[in-house]
Amino acid sequence: MNRSGIINIYKEKGYTSHDVVNIVRGLAKCKAGHTGTLDPDAEGVLPVCLGRATKISDYIMADDKEYIANVILGTETTTQDASGEVLSQKPFLGNLFDVNDALQKFIGQVQQLPPMYSAIKVKGKKLYEHARQGEEVERKTRQITIHAIELLSADLPDFFRIKVACSKGTYIRALCADLGKALDSVAHMDELLRTRSGSFSVENAIKIDDLRDIAAYDELDRVIMPIEGALGHFPRIIISNKVEKWMRNGNKIPLEYVSGILCEKTSSYEEYLAHDQDGNLAGIYVQIGQEYIKPKVMLL
Repeated sequence: MNRSGIINIYKEKGYTSHDVVNIVRGLAKCKAGHTGTLDPDAEGVLPVCLGRATKISDYIMADDKEYIANVILGTETTTQDASGEVLSQKPFLGNLFDVNDALQKFIGQVQQLPPMYSAIKVKGKKLYEHARQGEEVERKTRQITIHAIELLSADLPDFFRIKVACSKGTYIRALCADLGKALDSVAHMDELLRTRSGSFSVENAIKIDDLRDIAAYDELDRVIMPIEGALGHFPRIIISNKVEKWMRNGNKIPLEYVSGILCEKTSSYEEYLAHDQDGNLAGIYVQIGQEYIKPKVMLL
């Protein structure tokens, strides 16, 4: 089938992200790919791209995320979550004021050290592969952005629960461990739930068993978000059908054949969602000075 679009999956515990993609691919009977992994023990929003939409997976992965997690105080683990072995213990002796104060210090741009148990590649291998072989690899900190942290509940001195809105590339496990250190204790993460990924939210995410039922009634198309829905923040342009051949061949298009609001400054770099005059999605285009646009992602 020539299906294209995105299905907002609720990944449950026990499934890997690749498990989910394989199941969706089998049900939809088309090419599929995920938009950023969730650990097997984590739950929540996992958008899966189908067909031509796999070409925009990087755009969805780049969107901000939102998570809910438990921070377990007093125990540090090898994986920074509940699946790891205990490394050290140090009880938390503070109070709720200390927790709130620590949370505020992590809002904004933060340097974060990626966990050893992560999929980042160093020296040709993923960090978790080094970790499983008992190798400690030097890692570089990365800048992330924490937009907001909300304290949802607490049962001190044992744990507290937080909601985090953050940029792509944020490791909530590492944040929990760093919070433990900031509280003059140690900590690890438990019960991670991703509640939002860009425009996809947990409220309308579909569990795998429910998706199987929908597929059994041949109604998958009603739960597939069109590509335009995931890229709703992009400015729109229309390309004249007179240059349809140029569009299909991936050629640059003179601006005289383009309608819509374009950049006035030649130094600007703007991405546009382009359609032809019949409303067919052409792709993501960028402007070249004041003369042309060219395709960055072809979606015809």
